[in-house]
Amino acid sequence: MISRPLKIGFLASGNGSSARAVYDAIQAGRLDADARLLVTNTRKASALEWAQSVGLQTLCVPTVSNPEAADIELADAMAAAGVELIVMSGYLRRLGPATLARYGGRILNIHPGPLPEFGGQGMYGRRVHEAVLASGRAASRIVIHVVDEEYDHGPALGGLDVPIETGDTPETLEERVKSLEPAFFVDTLRRIASGEMELPDGAGS
Repeated sequence: MISRPLKIGFLASGNGSSARAVYDAIQAGRLDADARLLVTNTRKASALEWAQSVGLQTLCVPTVSNPEAADIELADAMAAAGVELIVMSGYLRRLGPATLARYGGRILNIHPGPLPEFGGQGMYGRRVHEAVLASGRAASRIVIHVVDEEYDHGPALGGLDVPIETGDTPETLEERVKSLEPAFFVDTLRRIASGEMELPDGAGS
């Protein structure tokens, strides 16, 4: 069950642009939520330094050497921080069974291309934009979906079409998609917080 305000935890492997946008929206009073914790899988993630600079609780949980232990540590840390909804902000590791079991239906990810056609293992970042352009589609699509045990597989909560322009390259399409993702994530969370959007299986009720 998710209460209001939303109690959000973040997962990031890089700069955490969506996490930053969500945090800024909370601080500005545009999102009824409480940012509780940011977890990275690497100390090289610039999101870690950013979160520490704004006073957000942080934790680094490396996953390579012992994925099972890391999974349990991640789930326990989120629960200990009071997190009820997890936002993945460029987190490049598949979540383990402990986290998925504890937060089933309450982990959200944003994907930079149409799903399911341009999702799955290895389909992230510029690879997605290269594949979209190669397909000859007239538009790409940003999709926010619930995370499950498969890459880019869980139920979609919403999508935002991104028209492909003449002369687009993977780099220009990536830049345009990235510029739209944070605000779209914030708006989706706002709709969840207001009760306008329900999470699947009653997770948001």
